[in-house]
Amino acid sequence: MLLLIASGSADYSLAADGLWQNGFGPGYLGGYGQNTALIFEGIMTFILVTVVLGATGPGSNPGFAGLATGLTVVAIHLVGINVTGVSINPARSIGPAYMVGGQAMSQRWVFIVAPLAGGALAGIVYRLGLTRA
Repeated sequence: MLLLIASGSADYSLAADGLWQNGFGPGYLGGYGQNTALIFEGIMTFILVTVVLGATGPGSNPGFAGLATGLTVVAIHLVGINVTGVSINPARSIGPAYMVGGQAMSQRWVFIVAPLAGGALAGIVYRLGLTRA
């Protein structure tokens, strides 16, 4: 779908422009390093999953779950788009990396491991009652 949308531009080239794949290091957006990418993706996924669990858990007002989740995603993107392109979802990173190849494919492990770790930690912390009201 991304390729279909992007190729609608007359001057689009997959090799030159990519598919908005996530990444880090020299030549990618802010040039942040691998450790920063791991920390950022892990923490931001932790925050997102914590908000989702809190907004949909017992005692919450489920009518506002979408608003809370959406605003959290917007805030995460405003803060981090220049750091890694913001994955916070392994599926969002795997497809573009596969289509583009090269550096995106070699870095995709960061965008799988960090969100899974951040999400799992959020679940554990929530289960322990540390982030529940």
